[in-house]
Amino acid sequence: MPRSKRAKVVHLTKTQKKGKELTLRLYANIRECIPQYPYLYVFSVENMRNNHLKDVRSQLANDSRVFFGKTRVMAKALGDSPSTEPYPATSLLATHLSGPCGLIFSQRDPQSMLHYLSTFRPISYARAGTIASYSFTLPSGMLYTRGGEIPITEDVPLAHSLEPTLRKLGVPTRLEKGKVMLDEAFPVCKEGEVLGSGQTTLLKMFGVAMAEFGVEVRAWWVKETGTVEAVEGAERVDIKGTNRKGVGDVEMGGDDGDLGTSDDEE
Repeated sequence: MPRSKRAKVVHLTKTQKKGKELTLRLYANIRECIPQYPYLYVFSVENMRNNHLKDVRSQLANDSRVFFGKTRVMAKALGDSPSTEPYPATSLLATHLSGPCGLIFSQRDPQSMLHYLSTFRPISYARAGTIASYSFTLPSGMLYTRGGEIPITEDVPLAHSLEPTLRKLGVPTRLEKGKVMLDEAFPVCKEGEVLGSGQTTLLKMFGVAMAEFGVEVRAWWVKETGTVEAVEGAERVDIKGTNRKGVGDVEMGGDDGDLGTSDDEE
């Protein structure tokens, strides 16, 4: 009986990398969009969440195109000097690419784009390393699902099955007739402190969302005038020399292959 091909073992060391292919596609897509849109924005992301960024992409889909990929590749596509820029002044825009940032090609003028992004501020659960926006303390007595954030009359008791998890996270709880009890108030976090993984787990367990997702424009380019306007206080880098965030000269098609993603990544 022939051997089944479904049971074939594929060694990961023999799979082909797609980094170079995605890098070239990101570069080509950005170059293709530059002459098609009157405005190009560099934006930064605070408290990055993929689902919220997808919401931005879907809401801008009718008149804009969003790219969120490797900064070096995006900077290279915009040009690292006047001699390599595809359109006048695009290399000036590339100096604002650093950290978690991306590009928005759009038909919307700066006033409209800035207004939209300033109003899109969804709240989500914090991750380790986030700064606590306010103090949160679990009250003494029987614990409820929201940990005192809402009136007890609108809340329900915490499930007894979560009590072992709370103790593992350092909360001195105990079970009393199937109810999770806390003898003394337990401070989970204080305003302004950097949250650890245990603290963020507790905050999520009690439905406390402290991280605000935000997209802020650093600078924009106007094709008609060939000018770049920077937002006051926006971060800049020297794309030709050493920089803080790793935005620098990159050889397209290198062995390591810079991976980029965009709104049309399929």
